[in-house]
Amino acid sequence: MELINIENYEETRFSTAIALGNFDGVHIGHQQLIKKLINISKLRGLKSSVLLFKNHTRTLVDSVGPLLLSTFEQKSRFIENLGIDIVYNMPFNDDIRKLSPDEFFVEILINRLNVKTIVVGIDYRFGYKASGDTNTLLKLGEKYGVEVIIFNPIYFEGNIVSSSRIRQSILNGDMNKANQMLGRDYSIIGKVVKGKELGSKLGFPTANIVPEINYVIPKYGVYSTETIVDNKIYLSATSVGYNPTFAENSIKIESHIIDFNKNIYNRNIELLFIEYLRDEIKFDSVDLLKEQVFADIDSIKAKRKNVYNS
Repeated sequence: MELINIENYEETRFSTAIALGNFDGVHIGHQQLIKKLINISKLRGLKSSVLLFKNHTRTLVDSVGPLLLSTFEQKSRFIENLGIDIVYNMPFNDDIRKLSPDEFFVEILINRLNVKTIVVGIDYRFGYKASGDTNTLLKLGEKYGVEVIIFNPIYFEGNIVSSSRIRQSILNGDMNKANQMLGRDYSIIGKVVKGKELGSKLGFPTANIVPEINYVIPKYGVYSTETIVDNKIYLSATSVGYNPTFAENSIKIESHIIDFNKNIYNRNIELLFIEYLRDEIKFDSVDLLKEQVFADIDSIKAKRKNVYNS
């Protein structure tokens, strides 16, 4: 797969078919849309591509931006795994924001990317103040001789799969539902920073993780997780919340990586959320906390062993 920044680029090598959208999380609906695009590209003799903005379109009006399911790098990786030829990318800045639907269609899609076929979901919006919709896109396609295909949504449990539904499931701690809609385990990438090292003193050292972006943070509680370090996957138990036993005053994501003892401070790791185990609990004593944590670890080992051996 090629990854091409198109700020000062024009595609003159070949004609393309392109998928458009935010693709946050690259969930099962996005995956089916992109697979359809790839099949159409082969039939039309075109290069399959996706256009991604490096920042979310809402960051220009909100400096923090929305809660996200994936970084740009994660999106690119998930899309690459589907077999796409090219991911075109560019920052979403004020100049792009101010383009009318017609200007975006001509200046970006036709002039820069040599697009002949476009595939989008039914809720796709584009152009200044999201003034263009799929009907606008169809009319522009007819005007400029570009094929436009509107992809029908994918359903899960009777409702349309969407990034917003997945975000809400994660906020509710329903990782099973979120992961089924994502088609993989939800993960966050973050840097390991020094904390108070309370876990080490109690016999279960934890990696304190600062998320790389404004991720959706799962419901406070304890999770069965997997942690990826140097491309190797380890079982882990992760606490999300305020650590009420020690009256912490800020939200923490702390992962005890099982059977792991390397120093990974100041390094990025990826944390995959498998299952919600229990709520946060304020224990009456440190001994009760230790007892529960080790019970959590034993439970995770037993459950995941069954998964790996099945």
